[in-house]
Amino acid sequence: MTRYRRTHRLIPRIPGQIYLWLAMLIFGTSSAVTRKLTQIGAQNFMGDRNPISLCNVLFVGNLCALIIFIAIYWRQWNLRALKQLSRKDWYCLVAIAILSGALAPGLIFQALALTQVNNVILVGRLEPPLTLALSLWLLKERVNLWEVMGAIAAFVGVILTIILQPPGQTMMNMGGFSVGIGEILAAAAAVASGASTIIGKRSLAKIPLGIYSIFRTALGTLIFFFIALELYGSNHFMDVFSPFLWQWMFVYAAVIVVLGQFFWSMGLRASTVSMASLIGSFSPIVGILAAYFILGEAPTFAQYVGGSVILTGVLLSQIGKRQETSRTTVFSGMDSTQGEQEVETGMGFKGM
Repeated sequence: MTRYRRTHRLIPRIPGQIYLWLAMLIFGTSSAVTRKLTQIGAQNFMGDRNPISLCNVLFVGNLCALIIFIAIYWRQWNLRALKQLSRKDWYCLVAIAILSGALAPGLIFQALALTQVNNVILVGRLEPPLTLALSLWLLKERVNLWEVMGAIAAFVGVILTIILQPPGQTMMNMGGFSVGIGEILAAAAAVASGASTIIGKRSLAKIPLGIYSIFRTALGTLIFFFIALELYGSNHFMDVFSPFLWQWMFVYAAVIVVLGQFFWSMGLRASTVSMASLIGSFSPIVGILAAYFILGEAPTFAQYVGGSVILTGVLLSQIGKRQETSRTTVFSGMDSTQGEQEVETGMGFKGM
C-alpha cells in the first residue's frame, strides 16, 4: 500500500509536456498502424473477406474510445450539467458529431485504402489553413501575419502534394490534372473537420469536455455504422466479433486508444494551449517516419516537395501562435473544450 501511494504521488510530478509528447508519438503513428493492421488482415482472409477491414478498425476502435471517455468523464454527465445546455447547443453537438465523429474519420479511412499514408497525412494539413480562413470570414477573428503566411504556405504545400502525384490507378481527371481519389477524400475529410471546428468555436464555450467527447464519439460511431451499412450492405460488419480481429484490436485499442488518450488527457491537465498546439504540430513528421519504418513507404518526390512547404507553413504558424498571449491559457482541468478542439485541428487524425 505504501509503495502504491509513493508511485501515485510521482505521477503528477511528470511534466505535462512529457505526456503530450508521448501522446503525439502514439497518435502520429495511428495511420501507419491502421494500414499495417489491414495488411495483416489481407494475409488472413475469412472466406473472401478481410476481417481487419478499415471499417471494422474504425468501428471497434471508436467503441473502445467511447469506453475510455466514459471512464474518464462520466461524472460530467449529470442532470445539472445537461440542463444547462440549450437546444442550440444540442444541435451544434449533433452537427459536430456528424462532421468530425462520423464523416471525417470515415473519409480518412477510405482514403487510407486508396492512397499512401504519407499522402493522407500531408493532404490532411489542409484543415488548419481552411479553419483559419473560415475563422476570418465567418467569425471575424483577428490573426497575425505569421499565421496568415503559415496558412498560405501549408495550402500551397497541400496543392503541390496533390498535383505532383505520379499517375496511378485510382486517379480522376479534374481541369486537365490527374488527381488521386484518395487525396480528394483526405481533402474532403479536412473540410469536414474544419467546418466542425468553426461550429465548435461558436458553440462549445460552455459545453463540458466530457459531454462533448462522449456525445461526439457515441453519435459519430452510430452514424458511421448506419452509413457503412447503407453503402456496403448488411454483411459489411459480419466479422466485427471475429477473435482474429479482436486480438489485434486489443493491441490497437490498448496503445492508440487507451494509452494515447490517457497521455493526452494527463498532458492537457498541466499544459497551456500554445504548448499543446506546438507539440501537436510535430504529428505530420512522426506520421511520415512511422509510414517509413512500419510500412516501408519512402516519401515520393511530390511528398518531399509538398511536405517541405507544409512544414515551413507549420513553423510560421507556430511563430504566430507563440506571439499571441491569449493562447497561453492553461487548460482548466479537463473542461477546456474549445482548447481541446483547437489543438486537435493542428494534430489531424488521432486514430479514432
